[in-house]
Amino acid sequence: MAVLIVDDSRAMRSLLRHILKDAGFAVIEASDGQEALECLQRCREIDLVLVDWNMPGMDGYAFIRAVRAAPAYHEVRLMMVTAEAEIEQVSRALAAGADEYIMKPFTRDAVLEKLKLLGILPH
Repeated sequence: MAVLIVDDSRAMRSLLRHILKDAGFAVIEASDGQEALECLQRCREIDLVLVDWNMPGMDGYAFIRAVRAAPAYHEVRLMMVTAEAEIEQVSRALAAGADEYIMKPFTRDAVLEKLKLLGILPH
């Protein structure tokens, strides 16, 4: 299963990459929403995208809206991974089409638990 990590922070991408690779995922990385859309177009086997909210260029919210507007990506699961903690932000992301939401900072176990809730990992 392939996962795309979208975050402008190299350190955050590295942290998530280690968690996901240890869980058996193939990992692809992008530093903003536009680059992530290009990755989705090139790599059709992406099953899950973990996307930050605050990034230069196309942010995570705009990325989620763009992905959900494209029927070709209907099956792709989207998880917002961000420091945005206000309930309004969570509601906006979920309303736009995010399947799940996790707040930074997070633990390895919290990420894996969210993947279980999404049905990406067995319980």
